[in-house]
Amino acid sequence: MKLATYRDGSRDGQLVLVTSRLEEAVFVSDIAQTLQCALDRWDAVERDLRRRAALLEAGQLAGAFPFQASMCMAPLPRAYQWADGSAYLNHVELVRKARGAAMPAELYSDPLMYQGGSDMLLGPTDDIVFQDASWGIDFEAELALILGDLPAGVSAEAASKGARLAVLVNDVSLRDLIPTELAKGFGFVQSKPASAFSPVAVTLDELGPAWDGERVHLDLAVWRNNEQVGNLRSGEDMHFSFADLASHLCRTRSVCAGTLLGAGTVSNRRAGAGFGCIAEKRMLEILEEGRAATPYLQDGETVRIEAFDSSGHTVFGPIHQKVVVSSCA
Repeated sequence: MKLATYRDGSRDGQLVLVTSRLEEAVFVSDIAQTLQCALDRWDAVERDLRRRAALLEAGQLAGAFPFQASMCMAPLPRAYQWADGSAYLNHVELVRKARGAAMPAELYSDPLMYQGGSDMLLGPTDDIVFQDASWGIDFEAELALILGDLPAGVSAEAASKGARLAVLVNDVSLRDLIPTELAKGFGFVQSKPASAFSPVAVTLDELGPAWDGERVHLDLAVWRNNEQVGNLRSGEDMHFSFADLASHLCRTRSVCAGTLLGAGTVSNRRAGAGFGCIAEKRMLEILEEGRAATPYLQDGETVRIEAFDSSGHTVFGPIHQKVVVSSCA
């Protein structure tokens, strides 16, 4: 089952069901007005949504219409929580190595995680708008789960079963603001602006064998302008699973339905995999050449991130954004 949020002039949009190949859609306001409403009452509405989805897939709904990604907000335009982990240790190792820092042993057993802003999340075609390109505008290609209600102290196995949906993310970062913020010892704020999300969110059964209960195994393609810079595999080199991350998040507190849990920038060690963010390429340049030659994103550039299944079909639809640097931002 695939779900999206269409723009309707409100903050939270209107929930639609979408066919597996992202061709047709239908409003389901009689079942749930928004995705958050559906998540709050998931046990009560899931069966009705699945029945409606089956009719849509079979072409038996009179109210169906062609699906348009340009009409989509983020599946959750604002979420109760956005917790982003760092499951791909290759990314962490590269960043630390480039600045001559050792990798602490505890990072192999205790995942990094921060709590980002979730009150205003971007849709898949929304511009990336900032006042100053010198802030170091970067993209980060990653996957995230949307969780149901989970209690404090939940086990990794139970946490995994409490996941409802998967989404694709562009976790926008302002790299040149990060060092000053981290030096304060109190985490990200200004350097982690609104992230962007795929046109649709998908139930985990929709992923078929690409979901093994802990990791999502998809091919992830990343383009900067017209150049493909990433040819990644999301299940490869993922040191911490989504189950690990969810259990870590819930160690001392419960989380509510609609919590977004990210796994961090997808980063593979495989030759030819490329990069899920510009910072990683710059780190390798520093290690190999002594300086970073690749610039961060500039005004007018575009970013495209898309995930494909083993048959080459798009799973979430693409995130396709343009960078806009404007003093009026």
